[in-house]
Amino acid sequence: MSTNLSPVADKTKLVVRRLGRTEYVSVWDRMKEFTDSRDESTSDELWITEHNPVFTLGQAAKPEHLLAPQDIPVVQTDRGGQVTYHGPGQVVAYLLRDLRRCGQSVHDFVRGLEQSMIDVLESFDLEGLRMPSNPGVYVEGSKIGAIGLRIRHGCSYHGISLNVSMDLTPFDLINPCGLIGMKVSQIADYVPDVLYEDATERTAACIRQIWY
Repeated sequence: MSTNLSPVADKTKLVVRRLGRTEYVSVWDRMKEFTDSRDESTSDELWITEHNPVFTLGQAAKPEHLLAPQDIPVVQTDRGGQVTYHGPGQVVAYLLRDLRRCGQSVHDFVRGLEQSMIDVLESFDLEGLRMPSNPGVYVEGSKIGAIGLRIRHGCSYHGISLNVSMDLTPFDLINPCGLIGMKVSQIADYVPDVLYEDATERTAACIRQIWY
């Protein structure tokens, strides 16, 4: 795995929790509770999940980017960013990290999360790229990985989503991350035999490789 930055290492223990298929709001509530209750000795946690279908709106989301939600639930969240879609076959990774403890800036944290997705893609022989002014990761000009964060009391919650093997049609009902006309792809478009569970393991490994 290659990295293009020098992230701040955190030698504290990382607790990894695999939550399976979940409802978005229940996990969001748990993230807020965890963040509000943690102290300087609390271990960072990585929650890996796969959400039931849902559109989520960031704090900066504009209603016009939600084109036609149909019967998919819409949730207004406290993360940054615009509108995105979560659904089965997408790896969602929430890194609940104490940025104050390791002295890491939000900018470097965002780049590290992007790098973790780039590293996952590299492990599948795919080239993931950043796009100036548009957070996330792209393959051949299409968006494959998204990022949205909230920092509270110096600690992060929310995180990243990486499209693996899913129904992409709900993305046609929005302007993904507020980008009009942006195409969306997934690993299965390039690696048809990709296994979702393999992608989750690689995601956890790449995040650990960068910081822990």
